Amino acid sequence: MPTLEVRLLGCTDYASTLAAMQAYTQQRDAYSADQLWVTEHPPVYTLGLNRRDIRLPQNQIPVVPVDRGGKITYHGPGQLVIYTLIDLGRLHLNVRQFVSILETCLISFLASHQIEACARSDAPGVYVAGQKIASLGLRLKNQTCYHGLSLNIAMDLQPFTEIDPCGYAGMQMTQTSELGIRLGMAEIANDLTQRLREALTHVRPDQQ
Repeated sequence: MPTLEVRLLGCTDYASTLAAMQAYTQQRDAYSADQLWVTEHPPVYTLGLNRRDIRLPQNQIPVVPVDRGGKITYHGPGQLVIYTLIDLGRLHLNVRQFVSILETCLISFLASHQIEACARSDAPGVYVAGQKIASLGLRLKNQTCYHGLSLNIAMDLQPFTEIDPCGYAGMQMTQTSELGIRLGMAEIANDLTQRLREALTHVRPDQQ
């Protein structure tokens, strides 16, 4: 059974990383490894496929149209991004089940630091006291997915005020550094990728 690989990419250009995800997904076959790409990006807004009624930012940060679901969000330094290049068909998972795995891993990480978080059926992501701390967005192609999750750690949250995050006017954002979690980017990335590895190993057919 193909393994799950973790790639630590450091800070990467968003458009180049998107092109690399698309290329990997296009050329992968039944034996290709599933991968988690760990990165962060320079300031960028990404505009998903649901582009109706979008409030565009009035600043100099670039806006990049992308092929994931959802509306508009922001990425920037101090935000952990984990791209999930996963063959869902091989794991017998549908998109809703995979989203639940991502949300559960984020919620369990926060719970390990005594922070109560939850998911919302009407707005994918993870929330603490009504404020959004993590976003999710995926693209499915031939039962394989890419894009993934972003977790706010220690970033400038002001650019979020220029948009309606994921289409919700007035959505407030928070981050781990404001909630008393003193871990840095690398430590949180290591924790989350381990949780994802364990969750995905648990559902692998050869483990059932």
